[in-house]
Amino acid sequence: MLKLTKTDLHTFLRTRRSIRRFKPDAVPDSVLRDVLITATFAPSAHNRQPWRFCVVTELSAKENLARAMAAEFKRELEADQFSQDEIQKRVTRSCEKIKGAPVIIMLCMDMSEMDQYPDTRRQATEHIIAAQSTANAGMQLLLAAHAEGLGGVWVCSPIFAQEIVQTALNLPRAWEPQAMFLLGYPDEQPEVRKRKPIDEIVKWIQSQPEVGLSQER
Repeated sequence: MLKLTKTDLHTFLRTRRSIRRFKPDAVPDSVLRDVLITATFAPSAHNRQPWRFCVVTELSAKENLARAMAAEFKRELEADQFSQDEIQKRVTRSCEKIKGAPVIIMLCMDMSEMDQYPDTRRQATEHIIAAQSTANAGMQLLLAAHAEGLGGVWVCSPIFAQEIVQTALNLPRAWEPQAMFLLGYPDEQPEVRKRKPIDEIVKWIQSQPEVGLSQER
């Protein structure tokens, strides 16, 4: 069994990229199944595993999804008063991405097995931690895809059109679309994007000896 060093593992994690251009090659079902199984090993609140996955590889289903989401996207852009040229450009680009990806995995959240509370504050919090749990599975999915030599990109637009996505994919009503992942064998090698310095985004709180107490034990 191949054993990764910690350096190998850090390198693997740091070399994942968001891939938006794919080769036309089909992804074997066996590979997708392994990716999905690994995704389910993500941590979740209360171990309820609220994630659900809809895998789309059929072109007609992609086209139907693209049309449905494009119509809603167009309405939103018109409401935001974008020019017709800009609207057409954005909608066309969105449709091409969906139809051009060999695989679409719609990541959904199911609240039916999460805790129920009588007050709105705790119920809203339960919804948040279910969404966080589902997001954990999404990140695990991207890393599993990376391990298989696949490229992928996280797309957040389904959360703006949940009912439309549910209808387009004939999803159970309990499945709330959260994001979709476009997957395939990469046809690009994006440069590393600059990361914010650790000192700007981390606050260290470390134990300090209390004043006046002896350090002898």
